[in-house]
Amino acid sequence: MSQIHPSSVISKEAEIADDVVIGPFCIIRGRVKLGRGCRLESHVSLGSDYGIVEIGERNVFSAGAVVGGPPQDLSYRNEATKLFIGNDNMIREMVTINIGSPKQGWGTTRVGSHCLIMAYSHVAHDCTIGDHVVIANTTQLAGHVIFEDHVKVGGICAFNQFVKVGKYAYIAGDSAVNKDILPFTIAQGKYAVMRATNRIGMERAGYSKEDVEGINRAVRIITKGGDTVDASIARIKQECGEGPALADFIGFAVSSTRGLAL
Repeated sequence: MSQIHPSSVISKEAEIADDVVIGPFCIIRGRVKLGRGCRLESHVSLGSDYGIVEIGERNVFSAGAVVGGPPQDLSYRNEATKLFIGNDNMIREMVTINIGSPKQGWGTTRVGSHCLIMAYSHVAHDCTIGDHVVIANTTQLAGHVIFEDHVKVGGICAFNQFVKVGKYAYIAGDSAVNKDILPFTIAQGKYAVMRATNRIGMERAGYSKEDVEGINRAVRIITKGGDTVDASIARIKQECGEGPALADFIGFAVSSTRGLAL
């Protein structure tokens, strides 16, 4: 049976799993589905009057988190846009995550599983956050930002709208990101540029020595080779071997529409 503190207010439209724990002074508004094992510590706000929020299992929401509120978009007109959150996430104090906006035709914000979003961070409308992502304190994501799996972000970072960050990328603290960050790279600065290979991240993830060395050569070619992106990719295909990591790297580079942070 759910444990709901008597000071909390729960919408009649909400679907709450049997073993959810809801602490004092929480508000669940509108259509919210809350999966098994979730815990709301205190003063947490979930949902909105018009949006749809679906939250998986074993998620923890710390004090003051506001999740599933309306998008900060002047074009929003109370449409039933959505937020989906996976399993086993930790959403810390004062984090804000908005539902989607219909303006660009997406209408859905997504957070994967096994993520840690630290205090005072903001995930705007229509963002997509992959699995095993860590976002440190006071980081701000504008609308339509995409983080692939295993992205790690230092504190006090800012991301422009429509930026994409590739898997296993690491963004150093106090960076401002306005272009796409390739997988397996370390980026830093205002505006951030890719400065090195995330060797440690790749090694911890179990990539082979050959994979790490191939990515390292590719990163040096595209960031320090002095050629166009197209010419750099041609060199990478010739000089850096093969493998799934390199395929992910090249695929991301050729699909970038915002431009790479070089």
